[in-house]
Amino acid sequence: MSLRPLTASIYWVVTRLAVNDRARAFKALSPGMLPPLGILFALLVGFIAVEVWNNFDKAKVAVASEASALRAVVLLAGTFPEEQKTRIYALIDRHIEEAINKEWPAMARQRATLSTLRANALIEALHEVLTLKPADDSQRIAQPEMVRALHAALDARRQRIVVSQSAVGTVKWAGILLQGLCTLVAIAMVHSDNRLTCDIALTLFATGIALSLLLIAAYSRPFTGEISVRPDLLKQVMTSGATP
Repeated sequence: MSLRPLTASIYWVVTRLAVNDRARAFKALSPGMLPPLGILFALLVGFIAVEVWNNFDKAKVAVASEASALRAVVLLAGTFPEEQKTRIYALIDRHIEEAINKEWPAMARQRATLSTLRANALIEALHEVLTLKPADDSQRIAQPEMVRALHAALDARRQRIVVSQSAVGTVKWAGILLQGLCTLVAIAMVHSDNRLTCDIALTLFATGIALSLLLIAAYSRPFTGEISVRPDLLKQVMTSGATP
């Protein structure tokens, strides 16, 4: 993300305007204004960055929680007879396949909603577990634990779908850009009598603005882009028909 054209435009306009009375007016602008403007910009970036990174962390936690809950179901299902265990494995695998092939692309496009994407395989698995007839103490202990794990997986899935809709709003982007623009203009006016100093100061601050915007944009959509939450943990839970 480059702000060089904007910086060059500000530099050109301010230096062209800095003649006669306007030059004296620009120089009358106190350099003491620059620190408050910079601090205000940093605060805006900080508040938005904290929100963005919190959402990204929530997405990672949701996927990890879902994978952990599903893994618990797979392990507990091993206490039941082969036929019942195989059905549960198949439903868990189907849910993961649907999550990878359907839900992740929809979340990346921010089109995933709880109304359009239903966890049919997980719900079937829950019904399957509830209808199990425990034959011994280990199965009687395992059954309610599997029900709790499936509920946890459903909750984690809902959380990742909700988080996938998070994004930095237009008003927030506009606020950052406007504050950055005001600071760049103030820097150019304060240093308008020394073009080399003006150019250096504008370049340094514009680089900081560009880096801040790049980091926020990279993490603003947790399931989109190169830096995104991927379904790798869910893939590790897949049984592929084999006993874990």
